[in-house]
Amino acid sequence: MDREKETLYTVALTLVKGVGVNLGRKLYEQAGSATALFENRHCLQDVIPDAKPELVRLMQDVDLPLKRAEQELEWMAGKAVRCLTCNDEEYPKRLLECVDAPLVVYYCGNADLNKQRVVSMVGTRRCTGYGRDICQHFVEELKEADPDIMVVSGLAYGIDICSHRAALAQGMETVGVLAHGLDRIYPSVHRKTAVEMTRQGGLLTEYVAGTVPERGNFVQRNRIVAGLSDVTIVVESAEKGGSLITANLAHGYGREVLAFPGRVYDEHSKGCNRIIQNEMARPVRSAEDLFAIMNWKLKGNKAKAKQQDLFVSLTEKERQVVDCLQKADDVAIGQIVAETGMPFSEISVLMFELENRGIVDFVGATRYRLLRRNV
Repeated sequence: MDREKETLYTVALTLVKGVGVNLGRKLYEQAGSATALFENRHCLQDVIPDAKPELVRLMQDVDLPLKRAEQELEWMAGKAVRCLTCNDEEYPKRLLECVDAPLVVYYCGNADLNKQRVVSMVGTRRCTGYGRDICQHFVEELKEADPDIMVVSGLAYGIDICSHRAALAQGMETVGVLAHGLDRIYPSVHRKTAVEMTRQGGLLTEYVAGTVPERGNFVQRNRIVAGLSDVTIVVESAEKGGSLITANLAHGYGREVLAFPGRVYDEHSKGCNRIIQNEMARPVRSAEDLFAIMNWKLKGNKAKAKQQDLFVSLTEKERQVVDCLQKADDVAIGQIVAETGMPFSEISVLMFELENRGIVDFVGATRYRLLRRNV
């Protein structure tokens, strides 16, 4: 098969008026290739036996889509943009698993879209300091756990741009999914970040150059954000919003969905709390939580730290305290006193020392939890 011709016809198919994403993919799969579809368009029912008269009519006049496809490929030739069709090796395999994956994506960047681990981070455009802090600290933890993880988001205001910038600051690759063509950046104030991303990640879209960021495109864009990754993490979200649409799409694809819980009455966390409550999402507080949920092995600095944890030395009395804390998420000092038989004053000193060493954490009301489960 002529690869250049197949690419041209695949792009043209996405531009035929009346043929959307789902129908386009169905036609492509039934015909076996875009080339077969276009070269048999005058006898379409030979390759698509159940083709309806309206579809037959649409495929008779494809001069404009073909011309526009030629223009797009010519424009790309002068830019650092690649056209990835669904049968290309570089096309993101996770996305291809989704029933509504686009036949074509346009990509400007240097990251491997099929990296071993990919995480999508989404959230409200009107994020708070709480959300910004989560993005910064969580991505820092990701870097320690596995510096090769790629972070995906939508380059929008709020959590999206915070996630991208946090990844860039940590030297991690990050990919932004756009709701328009690659000839523009929206919002324009994120242009500098977008340019950095093309050198440390990339920009991806299903839209040809000249496509403007219309409202409906953002909803369509969300399915790609969800489809590119192993897991979608909602950082902050109101009760309604695009990030919840992304979470719902990821859930529908059978991908893991996680959410950072927030205060009960916080408007910016209502969405996160709700999808945790209705069990669409699992709560996450750290990269360590993420790795445990995904059953991923730690790499990098975090893995080294874990190895060091194996050699934490405890006195006999400290070991008794730790054994008590192993039995529950958090334990009151009174219960530790009862189980160990040591006086309250001695337990208090031991807890203070263990807290300073990062082995336990005070959670309030004389209760403590174990931070290191492998001591």
